[in-house]
Amino acid sequence: HVQLVESGGGSVQVGGSLRISCEDTGYTYSNDCMGWFRQAPGKEPERVAIIYPDGRTYYGDFVKGRFTISQDKAKNTIYLQMEYMKPEDSAMYYCATDTRYGVCSSGAWSSYSGRGQGTQVTVS
Repeated sequence: HVQLVESGGGSVQVGGSLRISCEDTGYTYSNDCMGWFRQAPGKEPERVAIIYPDGRTYYGDFVKGRFTISQDKAKNTIYLQMEYMKPEDSAMYYCATDTRYGVCSSGAWSSYSGRGQGTQVTVS
């Protein structure tokens, strides 16, 4: 049973940095991908970053060069290090996980089998 718990959100100044974490406190299969989505008020969720079981990563164009996703498999935890943050990065950030390659590669937030409750990030 997947239980994703996000933490580390908060307020940060423009140009600042923040790291958020997501721990799977349930059971994670070794072939799961894990990643981050975000949703700002009035907007659809957007895929921020994904990390695959083999360590490959995907980033949305809007965060390339600024955000880094990483994973500690021993802790069943992923991290999102955010640098050079912009006001448009303000959103609720959600963690997600799934075993299906199709979902991991292009799936919308709603298609992920494991989804967290979110952590709020505000940049001003």
